[in-house]
Amino acid sequence: MKSALLTELPGKLVAVEGLDGSGKSTQLYLLKRWLELRGLKVYFTEWNSSVIVKKATSKGKKRHLLTPTTFSLIHATDFADRYERQVLPLLKAGYVVLCDRYIYTAFARDAVRGCSRTWLHNLYGFARRPDLTLFFDTPLPVALSRILAGRPQLKYHEAGMDMGFSADPYESFRLFQERIYHEYLAMRDECGFVTIDGSATIEEQQQAVRDLVACSFDLPSYRWKSMG
Repeated sequence: MKSALLTELPGKLVAVEGLDGSGKSTQLYLLKRWLELRGLKVYFTEWNSSVIVKKATSKGKKRHLLTPTTFSLIHATDFADRYERQVLPLLKAGYVVLCDRYIYTAFARDAVRGCSRTWLHNLYGFARRPDLTLFFDTPLPVALSRILAGRPQLKYHEAGMDMGFSADPYESFRLFQERIYHEYLAMRDECGFVTIDGSATIEEQQQAVRDLVACSFDLPSYRWKSMG
């Protein structure tokens, strides 16, 4: 399997990571539109979106049946399904694949929930490293204010209520996100994150993202070939 992970594929894999409210999803969408308008072969996929495990995840969350390990395994199943059916085939087909969250989300969240970091790395050992991973480093108060401004109510697991940090959902969410943020910082160098200033304006962030992608890849080689 190691040799397969090291094999060069025609496509390129770009992942974005960061706290909820870091701005990464907005930036990835803007990047996707920019690449599409340049005539490039682009594919977008996001965390926890596989239809295979959606019902099980929803049912488990509603009934509060998920232990940290079960929670982790469900997300790993979701990721593995999308990786095998979408990400890998499209990389082989020469697409620029954009991932809103990648395995590093699991490394951060599940470690905070008490899962072994070594176990998590082994669990996701089949996944290749992205060609570019952008980490949106956003101050915690900024990220929290963005999320809370648009949410009248936080979901149980989203707020980390299963961890028993606090009986108050908002305080629990703050403590949960703070721990996740430190996990990201701890893996930043080892995982080769390229840091984007998440407190900059949307326009400044997008310009930085575009410049990085344009410098990292030979973008014209990913254009759709003309049939004429």
